Amino acid sequence: MKRPDMTYAITLGLLALSSPALADNEPEENRLVANFRPTPGDEILVIGQKHNDRIENAPSTRVSIDESRINATVNAASVEDTIKYLPSLVVRKRHIGDNFAPIATRTSGLGASARSLIYADGAPLSALIANNNGSGSPRWNMVTPEEISRIDVLYGPFSAAYPGNSIGTVVNIVTRMPDALEARLSVLSNLQRFDQYATSRTLPTWQVAGSIGDRFGPLALFASATHTTANSQPLAYITAASAPAGATGAFDDRNRTGTPIKVLGGGGIEHHLQDNFKLKAALELSPDVRITYIFGLWRDDSRGTVKSYLSDVTGAPVYTSAFSPNVYTRDALHWSHVATVHGEGDHFDWHLVGTVYRYGHDIQRTPGGALPAAFSGGGGNVQRQDGTGWTTFDAKAAWRSSDGAHVLGFGGHYDRYRVEADRYTTADWTGDQQGALNQSSRGKTRMLALWVQDAWTIRPGLTLTLGGRHEWWRAYEGYNFSATPALVVNQPERAAQGFSPKATLEWQPRAGWSAKLSFGQAYRFPTVGELYQTVTTGTVLSVPNPDLKPERARSAELALEHRDARGTLRLSLFNEVVDNALIAQSGPLPPITGTFSFVQNVDRTRARGIEVAVNHRDIVPGIDLSGSVTYTDARTVRDAIFPAAVGKLLPSVPHWKASAVVTWHASKAISLATAVRYASRNYATLDNSDSVGNTYQGFYRYFVVDARALFQVSEHLEFAVGVDNLNNDKYFLFHPFPQRSFTIEATWKL
Repeated sequence: MKRPDMTYAITLGLLALSSPALADNEPEENRLVANFRPTPGDEILVIGQKHNDRIENAPSTRVSIDESRINATVNAASVEDTIKYLPSLVVRKRHIGDNFAPIATRTSGLGASARSLIYADGAPLSALIANNNGSGSPRWNMVTPEEISRIDVLYGPFSAAYPGNSIGTVVNIVTRMPDALEARLSVLSNLQRFDQYATSRTLPTWQVAGSIGDRFGPLALFASATHTTANSQPLAYITAASAPAGATGAFDDRNRTGTPIKVLGGGGIEHHLQDNFKLKAALELSPDVRITYIFGLWRDDSRGTVKSYLSDVTGAPVYTSAFSPNVYTRDALHWSHVATVHGEGDHFDWHLVGTVYRYGHDIQRTPGGALPAAFSGGGGNVQRQDGTGWTTFDAKAAWRSSDGAHVLGFGGHYDRYRVEADRYTTADWTGDQQGALNQSSRGKTRMLALWVQDAWTIRPGLTLTLGGRHEWWRAYEGYNFSATPALVVNQPERAAQGFSPKATLEWQPRAGWSAKLSFGQAYRFPTVGELYQTVTTGTVLSVPNPDLKPERARSAELALEHRDARGTLRLSLFNEVVDNALIAQSGPLPPITGTFSFVQNVDRTRARGIEVAVNHRDIVPGIDLSGSVTYTDARTVRDAIFPAAVGKLLPSVPHWKASAVVTWHASKAISLATAVRYASRNYATLDNSDSVGNTYQGFYRYFVVDARALFQVSEHLEFAVGVDNLNNDKYFLFHPFPQRSFTIEATWKL
C-alpha cells in the first residue's frame, strides 16, 4: 500500500513542477494567482473585501481563485466544489445536495470543522455550534457559485484579526455587485452512475439558477434564486455478523477492523429539494462610505430511504431493525442577515459588520418501528433544532503612517452561539404531530475578543508583522434531559480566556523572491455541541463532564516563494503542536462499564510537513497548469486516557495530498480542463485500528480524474460539459463516495 501511495503523489508533484500554469486568458490586471496578497492600490470589484484586506493585512500564506478560473476548470453545482483543487484542502461532499460538507486542511481532518473558518462577504458560514462533519459543517448553501467574484484561502493562525478557529484555514468568499443592468439564467443537469453491491442506479440531479441586478446611481441591487433537485447514492450500508435465517442476497465483506460481515442493504439514499434565495443591496453614502445589506434564505426538503438486498423464498424484501434508522425526512428553513458599514481614507480605514444566522425550523423525523410497515407510518421520533443559530459583530480599523512604514490594524469581536436540540415521540412519524419530549440538549457560548496587529516595514524588502489577540469565552445555560433513562442536568457555567501572539518576518531579497517565517498561537474554545453532548448506549444514558479545556495550538511556517509575470512557485515547511486537542476518542463513561467514544481532551498532537504549490500561465502558448503536493506527518504525541493512540496518525489526515489542473485555451471561445485529486490511505480512529480502508466506515486512498469543457457560444450564451471521477474510482471516506458522473450546463447572460 505505501509504495503505490507515494508513487501517485510523486507523479503528481513532478507533473506540477514540470508544467506550472494558471487558468485563464483574461487581461493581466484581472488575473489572480496563488498566494496573491492585495496591496492598497489593488482594485477589487467586491462587497467591501478591498476594505477588509486593507484593514486585516493578513500575513498568512494565501491562495486565490476567481470567477473566470472557477468557470473554466470546475464542475460546480455548489460553492464548496469551487475550492476542491486548492492546496491541502479536501472537501467532504458526498453528493450534490449534501448538507454536511466540512473541509480537511493540512493538519486537521474532516471531523474538525471548528478548526476552519468560512466567510462570505464578512459573514461567518462556519457553524461553530459543533466540531464534526454533521451539524458543525459550514453553511455553504447561503452562497451560490454564480455570485462569486473571488475566493481567498489563508493557511494557519498567523493573523490576529481571526479567532483561534483559524488553526487550519480561513476561506473568504467574496461576491460581486452589479455596475449596470445584468441578468443571468443557468440550467445544470448531472447524472451519476453508481454500482456497488446490489445497488445499481443512475442518479439524476437538476438545477436552475437565476439572478438579476442593477445600479441606480449610488444604489446597487442584486437578487438571485437557485432550485436544486438531487438524488444520492447510499450514504450507509446496513451490515451484520450474519444474515437473517431464511433470507438470501447478503454480500460477504469485511468491516474496517477486518472482521467478516454480511452487507444486508443500502441506507440513507437521499432525495433533496432545495431552494436558495439571496438579496443584496449596497448604498454609497459618499465616495468613501458604503452600507451593504445581505439577506439569505435556504430551504431543504429531504427524504432518506433504504434498499434491502435480502429477500425471502417468495422474493419479497427482508428488513432487520438496523434498516429503520436509515429512513428519515428532513424539513429545514434557515435564514441569515448581514449588515456592513465601511469607510476609507488616505490614512484610515474602518469596517463594521453584524450577522445573524437562524434555524427558522429544522425538523427530522425517523420511524421507531420495523420496516416495511414503518414506511407507511407508525411510532417514531421527531428531532427539532428550531432556534439554533448565531449572532456575530466585528468592528475593525487600520491606520497607515504617512511614510508607509506602518499599517496598524485593530478591532473587537463578539459572537454568541446557541444550540436548541429537542427530540419528541410521535404516534405517526410521517405526519405533522409530535408528542412528549424525550430528550433535549441545549446551551450557549459567548466570545469577546480584542486584537491589534502592526505591519512594520523596517526597510525596503523587510517587513515585520507583530500582533496579538485576547479572547474571553463563556459557556452557559447548558441543559440535558432524557425521559428514558431518566436524566435532568443543568450544566455548570464555564469561562476561560487566552492571549494569542502572532509574528511574521518577510524578506524580499530581490524582485520576485520572498522568504516568510511565521509563528502563531491560537486557542480554540469548545463548541456547545462538544460541551453538552448526550451519549446513549443501549438503555443507559450519560452526559460526559462538560469541563473540556480549550485547545492551544502553536503553529509555525517557513514559506519560500518566487513570483514572476506568469505566476508563482511556493515551498512551505509547517509545524503545528496542539495541547488539549478536542477529539472524539475511546474512554471510560461512568456509570457504564467499558469504554466508549466521545469528545475528550487529547494531551498533545503534532503535525509537520512540506507543501509545494505552483501556478503559472502559458507553459506553452494557451496551456496553463496549477498544482500542489502536500506531505504531512500528523500524530498523537501524548494521550493518558487512550495510550494506544500514541504515535498513530491523526484521524483523516493522510500523509499525502495532491492536485493538479491543466487548462488548454483552444481559442477565445473554448477552454478544456483536466484535473486530478489524490489522497493517500488514512484512518478513522485515533489508534488506527481500522485496518481495512475500502469498506463502509473505512477511510481509503483515492485518485480521481475530472474534466470540463467550456464553450462561449456568443456574447450572451455559454455551454459547458464535464465529468467527475472519470476513472470511476470506488472509494470510501467513511461513506461510499460518488462514482462517475456527467454534468451539462448552459448559461445565458444579458
